[in-house]
Amino acid sequence: MQEKYIDETKQGEAFAIAEKPQNTKKLFLESYGCQMNFSDSEIVASILNEQGYNTTLQVEEADLILLNTCSIREKAEQTVRMRLSQFKNLKKEKPNLTVGVLGCMAERLKTKFLEEEHLVDLVVGPDAYRDLPNLLKETEGGRDAINVILSKEETYADISPVRLGGNGVTAFVTITRGCDNMCTFCVVPFTRGRERSRDPHSIIEECKELWNSGYKEVTLLGQNVDSYLWFGGGAKKDFKKASEIQQLTAINFAQLMEMVALAVPKMRIRFSTSNPHDMSTDVFQVMAKYDNICKYVHLPVQSGSDRMLEKMNRQHTRAEYLSLINTAKELIPEMSFSQDMIIGFCGETEEDHQLTLSLMREVEYDYGYMFAYSERPGTPAEKKMEDDVPADVKQRRLAEVIALQGELSRKRMQGYVGRTHEVLIEGTSRKNENQWKGRNSQNAVCVFDKLEGQKLGDFVTVFVHGNTQGTLLGTTVVE
Repeated sequence: MQEKYIDETKQGEAFAIAEKPQNTKKLFLESYGCQMNFSDSEIVASILNEQGYNTTLQVEEADLILLNTCSIREKAEQTVRMRLSQFKNLKKEKPNLTVGVLGCMAERLKTKFLEEEHLVDLVVGPDAYRDLPNLLKETEGGRDAINVILSKEETYADISPVRLGGNGVTAFVTITRGCDNMCTFCVVPFTRGRERSRDPHSIIEECKELWNSGYKEVTLLGQNVDSYLWFGGGAKKDFKKASEIQQLTAINFAQLMEMVALAVPKMRIRFSTSNPHDMSTDVFQVMAKYDNICKYVHLPVQSGSDRMLEKMNRQHTRAEYLSLINTAKELIPEMSFSQDMIIGFCGETEEDHQLTLSLMREVEYDYGYMFAYSERPGTPAEKKMEDDVPADVKQRRLAEVIALQGELSRKRMQGYVGRTHEVLIEGTSRKNENQWKGRNSQNAVCVFDKLEGQKLGDFVTVFVHGNTQGTLLGTTVVE
């Protein structure tokens, strides 16, 4: 089982769904980066499924190749460029093959891909997937096609996503798009645009449909879920211009989560990702109130130093962050947390680094996602700050952060030993086909022997008798 302190961000996964007999064309769709991209790929597959495309896992038989891309780190972009160069050779063998780039790299590198490097025929930004049928007609006529216009309205609320790959047990439901927070290191506001929220009734209907289709857990998804605010549509920044009745009847994230918890009372509910600046006590109060809301929050902090937090424009202090953590633990003693941490940001000193380590010790995260800072073109940090921490210093500090998180992860896993947990069976263990794997409410992975009568999607009471750094070892409690 993969240890949890290691980056689990998905890279380069292709998925296929059941074929429609009447469809004659083949789509190879590969996704990179965050969960939002994988959720968006399900929307794209749904749109193109209605346009005569069946998905395929064999790139050689594709009529259309689409890469849904990520710009959050330089390595992700390099991976996509290498992949596109492979497809360039394939196009020589299949002149009618169409290759396109979707998502964040599409928006950021539109002219480079089409005009300078001639790597692709089609460039589509995150808010323009509805335009894919028209753009594909353009490419059929031998023309390059592009639409990277960012929207203040688009949420794809009316499109029922097909479920790509997946286990048929857990699913993502997108509730917000875009981000207004303007962290200085981040490209998301520039590649995904203004923050807007989806109609809560469409969210509830999608959750109900998933439950009726056999799904047992849903993750409410967005760049910044706890900033959710529905007041009839439009960008969140325009809320102050809304009518009095719109403002009085607006629904925030805590209210939405309560609505979902009541609508599907037997379905587990998670959410990701949260920004501490937007997180509030009422969210924790709702989490405490409903058993079907998992007791786990991914709460990225990025640094333990106020000086770094200010330079990153995180809009919260170390003390405010710790106050949130402490409030959550008071309301929900069994709460678990995970983190994002950027190591070696512009001007980071050894003192700043030590403050990050001390914050980690104070919070005691279950696991985290930790990266050495890499400058992203077009961000405020790239324009106005010097990336002045030497690479060897970044790597040494990163190694210390990872090592500490390893210690904390093992300690947290040990805290689950000797107790029973409700575990949702999500699949077979990768190391042992005779064992199930699943997660408890705190998002800790647990493996345990398969028993007759158990199946995928069952909730099982498991007694945890041991652990590794990132995994719980358990036994089914037989009643």
